[in-house]
Amino acid sequence: MAEPRTRLALLSPHRVEAHQADALAEALNAACAAGDVAAVILRLAPADERSLVNLVKRLAPAAQATGAALVVTVSDFAGDLVSVAARGGADGVHVDKPRDGALKDVRDRLDDGRILGAGGYEQKHAAMEAGEAGVDYVMFGGLYADGIAPDADTVRERAEWWVEIFETPCIAVAHDLAQVEGLLATGAEFLGLESALWMVEGADLAAIQALVSASEADT
Repeated sequence: MAEPRTRLALLSPHRVEAHQADALAEALNAACAAGDVAAVILRLAPADERSLVNLVKRLAPAAQATGAALVVTVSDFAGDLVSVAARGGADGVHVDKPRDGALKDVRDRLDDGRILGAGGYEQKHAAMEAGEAGVDYVMFGGLYADGIAPDADTVRERAEWWVEIFETPCIAVAHDLAQVEGLLATGAEFLGLESALWMVEGADLAAIQALVSASEADT
């Protein structure tokens, strides 16, 4: 049986606001046309629920038009993320460093077929608890909201450990092009890309997709 191919997951910049929507939608259209994008993790700035719903509605078509899933997360948000995602037409929600019991609560409230993802894990035990709570993927890596990057070697090692043991898919996130080949070698189901690798001027998603395809040809 052939090994499943690695697909891309695009991470938006942190704290996206309404005035950034048009530029982000344009970048998403281009990126989804250039690579095999399975998902987009949309990281929004906190706001009132109506504003967030409207922002999701503006951005969802850019991802979903090519078959990518749109997963929404809002840092420091005290409102109802599940409601925002559902009313905005997103495909699911992502929770970073969830508090005890939060994932089970979200899982119970999500409609059948909607995605629940979790990330921000620095300890293996916490990632294992997320898997037990029924998440659809666990994410390792990804820039923190303050722009600080997690240790690249740790991200790679966590992804490799997870893939070897667990059936729940994982996203291994690169914030620098130099990380891509190492993360592909882990066998992670999804290669996550921070916005510097797909959105900013000079980013070349087609070249990253070529690396993904080459890694699959070598296996």
